Amino acid sequence: MGQDVRSPRGPRCIALVGPFQSGKTTLLEAILARTGAIPRAGSVDAGTSVGDATPEARQHKMTVGLTAATTNFMGDSYTFLDCPGSVEFAHDMRAALPAVDAAIVVCEADEKKLPQLQIILRELEELKIPRFLFLNKIDRASQRIRETLAMLQPASRVPLVLRQIPIWKDELIEGFVDLALERAFIYREHKASEVMALEGGDLDREKEARFSMLEKLADHDDALMEQLLEDIQPPRDAVFDDLARELREGLICPVLLGSAARENGVLRLMKALRHEAPGIAETAKRLGVPESKDALGYVFKTVHSQHGGKLSLTRLLAGHLDDGATLQSASGGLGRVSGVLAVNGAYDTKRASAEAGDTVALAKLDAIKTGDTASNGKTPPAALITIEPTPPVLAISIAAVDRKDDVKLGQAMARLHEEDPSLVVVQNAKTHDTVLWGQGEMHLRVAGERLRDRFGVKVTSHPPGIGYQETIRKPITQRGRHKKQSGGHGQFGDVVLDIRPLPRGDGFRFGEKVVGGAVPRNYIPAVEEGVVDGLARGPLGFPVTDVEVTLTDGSYHSVDSSDLAFRTAARIGLNEGLPQCQPVLLEPIHMVEIVCPTDATAKINAILSARRGQILGFDTREGWSGWDCVRAMMPEAEIGELIVELRSATAGAGSFTRQFDHMAEVTGRAADQIIAAHQHAA
Repeated sequence: MGQDVRSPRGPRCIALVGPFQSGKTTLLEAILARTGAIPRAGSVDAGTSVGDATPEARQHKMTVGLTAATTNFMGDSYTFLDCPGSVEFAHDMRAALPAVDAAIVVCEADEKKLPQLQIILRELEELKIPRFLFLNKIDRASQRIRETLAMLQPASRVPLVLRQIPIWKDELIEGFVDLALERAFIYREHKASEVMALEGGDLDREKEARFSMLEKLADHDDALMEQLLEDIQPPRDAVFDDLARELREGLICPVLLGSAARENGVLRLMKALRHEAPGIAETAKRLGVPESKDALGYVFKTVHSQHGGKLSLTRLLAGHLDDGATLQSASGGLGRVSGVLAVNGAYDTKRASAEAGDTVALAKLDAIKTGDTASNGKTPPAALITIEPTPPVLAISIAAVDRKDDVKLGQAMARLHEEDPSLVVVQNAKTHDTVLWGQGEMHLRVAGERLRDRFGVKVTSHPPGIGYQETIRKPITQRGRHKKQSGGHGQFGDVVLDIRPLPRGDGFRFGEKVVGGAVPRNYIPAVEEGVVDGLARGPLGFPVTDVEVTLTDGSYHSVDSSDLAFRTAARIGLNEGLPQCQPVLLEPIHMVEIVCPTDATAKINAILSARRGQILGFDTREGWSGWDCVRAMMPEAEIGELIVELRSATAGAGSFTRQFDHMAEVTGRAADQIIAAHQHAA
């Protein structure tokens, strides 16, 4: 088992995940270069990496969308999915993870990134995905490996098991010892490491670290525990078997070392993947793929390319799929495959078919969307995976610069949402605005850049309107009279309205107490319509709510009265009466729940207080060690860019959810400023 003789398990799919700027894209470059897929590793800073092939990624020097690249190593095919590290683009990672065989979690010895690491590891733990931790940038290490491991362990709910220990020389790491192989290697930049003799202090450290590794493995292997107690050295093959089994069962998370930028540790990582990571058979079993000869695939990403049309990145979980096959999805979509493409960053090459385990791009499946389970069987398959997007936290109102592009904008937004379901488009019926919701400032900025550069639609943006309303404090009785004579039939309507405030949240009620036919019954619906017209814009300039209007009296003309006349009279009565009812401004208040690392809770409380938040309390976050959940009531107007401050205070890890709770009065200077700003905008 310790030798490179294990039979292949079919094409494998491996996710590269980890905190923002931990080196995932650089590691992908190193893997592709060391396995011969590319002549040499590119650079994120130079904009030459396979992982950051899009204009937006190269402009911002960060991964803003999932990239897939395929390579071969020792006869086996591997597709690596380079997933964004920023929480704002995490949906790509969350949609892809269920269908991968294993994940490489790239991290560094940085305590500030621990909460981000915990979020990612929790996602993998809940999905039961085997995972290696690759401790990157080891050439910059300033503390001992045991101290680093102790710092990282709280992020994982299973033991982090060291597979390698560094070899130090003059406070610098020059190589590593593989504890399973019991061999020492010296790093060589952009070359394979060189085997060295293990002796002296390095040998003593290796024995101690290896025993510690074996102790953790023995927690789930009674035979190994007995061997350790009797001071018997276990066979190397048995150690590899334990490492592989406990990885796949989610009992441990092996830790390997390296420097992606120098291509150090890459080959040992690949060999660990080859020997220990599960293949498509185990992944299909984990997902509950039914036994059948039909091809079954999971679409984890949709891309609308400028020239190739729609591409559906798909992991084939079972069967054989030919170009030209007809697929139907669990959601009812039906489409004919118009091209099977091997994936390698921005460069895709055609192939005739795909086998179980392959990760490919399928062309022109217009009716099949991200997250779909699709099959070439006679009946639609059951959905194996359901991924709900994280609720959005930031919004902007957008409009096409050129009104002629309105239709084009709508089509582009639909495609953006299909590529990234965590982008949500809402049409605000009250303001007639198109509101784009996303996961943060950069998420929305990149969406705007894609609209402009890929879909050719320039947009303007501004903060979305707040749902202010107004109500009244004082009841009044008001007559509304409309009389007009202009040749032929005139117009006559006359109503007496009782206008009264209602308790907060009761909305609007209309009633009538007309006696003696003062207003004929057939005109009463028109009176209600006129009242609704008058409530649409109150004296402060906002919709009026929590009001009861009762028609009590009036008069009519047998010839000149009409529905339109009574509707106009009712609107006049409202417009003249409401200013006398002591109108008051109302603003929406939301219940906000913030999750954040405990050491940031004090900062969060200060941010909430500065934004007129009423803090209701906080508790430890259930099931999350070192996290708190803070609850507060906040005005909608103050929530706008809350996420920007929140992410800044929590190193990008904090987030929140919100839900409308009630409307509250705004008085004094704050109300005057809101009313003045609204009048100026109008």
